[in-house]
Amino acid sequence: MRVEDRLRELRSFPEELGIDVRTPEGRFKWFLASLLFAKRISAEIAKRTYLRFEEEGLTTPERILEAGWDRLVEVLDSGGYVRYDFSTASRLLENMEKLLKVYGDLEELHRRSRDPRDLERRLREFKGLGPVGVNIFLRELRGIWPKARPEPSKIAVDMGERLGLEDPVPYESALVRVRLEYCKRRRCGECPVRDYCREPLA
Repeated sequence: MRVEDRLRELRSFPEELGIDVRTPEGRFKWFLASLLFAKRISAEIAKRTYLRFEEEGLTTPERILEAGWDRLVEVLDSGGYVRYDFSTASRLLENMEKLLKVYGDLEELHRRSRDPRDLERRLREFKGLGPVGVNIFLRELRGIWPKARPEPSKIAVDMGERLGLEDPVPYESALVRVRLEYCKRRRCGECPVRDYCREPLA
């Protein structure tokens, strides 16, 4: 089996979270999850916290605004997102207000964007969604939103080189997962693409 085939077998973060990014509803859910992943916090805590938002039904801008700051802090804390609970609650409320007031929804934001770089610029205007967060969000929308064509992250490029890939872009999500879940944790023996790695850690 080729390394590309192995990488295709790995689930993306949206798939793991049960998010269908092919739908507008799913794309908003992934936007919300991306805001959580964008902080310097573990992927496990971000995933657990997003699932708490799902459980509480806080998966639309309107529902998040209705919940209010105190409730958002409670949900964030219950997912283990305690380090950034206050600031993230405030930013979520500010971002939901901006999204509804300026665009109405994410689909309109994409429609108004002139090109991929303009789309990225508009997304970076949301608090807490810098270049890393924008990449997290958009890399899962390649082939779905025509203007979702972010430059591959350094992690993906480095991992692609380590695995001998000519083009890391189609596999960016899987490459990032391998880096975070295997390389970073030094779980080389469990890595699904270890046999293709040019720089195994063990």
